[in-house]
Amino acid sequence: MALIPPFNSDGLLPPGDYEVTFDQLRKSPLVLGTTSRTFSSNWDARWRHHLVSNLEILTRQLWHIGISDVFADGSFAEAKDHPNDIDGYFTCDLDRLKSGALACELNTLDRSNIWTWDPRSRRPFQGYPKRQLPMWHKYRVELYPHVSNLAAFSGIRDQHGNELEFPSAFRQSRSNGAPRGIIKLRKDSSHDSN
Repeated sequence: MALIPPFNSDGLLPPGDYEVTFDQLRKSPLVLGTTSRTFSSNWDARWRHHLVSNLEILTRQLWHIGISDVFADGSFAEAKDHPNDIDGYFTCDLDRLKSGALACELNTLDRSNIWTWDPRSRRPFQGYPKRQLPMWHKYRVELYPHVSNLAAFSGIRDQHGNELEFPSAFRQSRSNGAPRGIIKLRKDSSHDSN
């Protein structure tokens, strides 16, 4: 049985949480596409592999500072030939986030100072209406902090107009609100637990 199933008939990762290593993710239909159903002959496995490599850089930085729960999806979890990016979130402690210690610790690992969620740090990118965070500009990945047991709204609304919290928002398609699966990234046996 595959760890990550092929896209469903709506072109979405079927609902569920799929816990995989980066090696397993690279070998999945999310990167390689699927032979059972071809959505397009323009499937860009090379670009998807590049996005996963960038996601791995950021995830390993999070793991290095003790954050273990990292989730990824976005248009990457949909049958789009060339997704714009990978979106996701990670769980963290409120005090560490509010104090700025989290961003500081992460920016010591990534000297480009891409770890910020300050709206003032967003910059335009050619052809995109939405201004993007520094991590998006460097990696084409956006990972947002989520504090467990704290209502953190995402700006994404359900079919009834209610604003969704991060975990719920990341488990549905932005285009039509259909339920969509999500990837939980798991350390492989070769990753040291620093």
